[in-house]
Amino acid sequence: MLTLAADIEVLARFGRALADPIRCRILLALRDAPAYPADLADALEISRTRLSNHLACLRDCGLVVTVPDGRRTRYELADERLGHALDDLRNAVVAVEADRTCTDADEKGCC
Repeated sequence: MLTLAADIEVLARFGRALADPIRCRILLALRDAPAYPADLADALEISRTRLSNHLACLRDCGLVVTVPDGRRTRYELADERLGHALDDLRNAVVAVEADRTCTDADEKGCC
C-alpha cells in the first residue's frame, strides 16, 4: 500500500502524463526508439508546436529526457523500464477489461 507522499506524487505524475492520448502516443513511440521532435510530429501527424508542449509536460513529469546530438536534440524515455511499465500497464488494463462484470459499463462509464 502506498503511504509515502513521494510514492503518491510519482504515480500522480505518471497518471498526468497518461491522461492525454497524444502523450500516450509519444511515450509509445519513444518506447520503440528515441526520436527527434520533427520526426515525432510527422509520425504522429501533429504540429511541432503541439508536440513541443506535450514533450515539455513529459519532461516535467520526468518520463522523457533530451539528448544533444550535434545541432539537434533527440528525445528518449528517461529509463528503459518505463517502456516495460507501459506494456505491463496496458496488458493489465486489457486483462481487467476482459473480466468486467458490470454489464452497464459502456453506458454508465463505470468499471
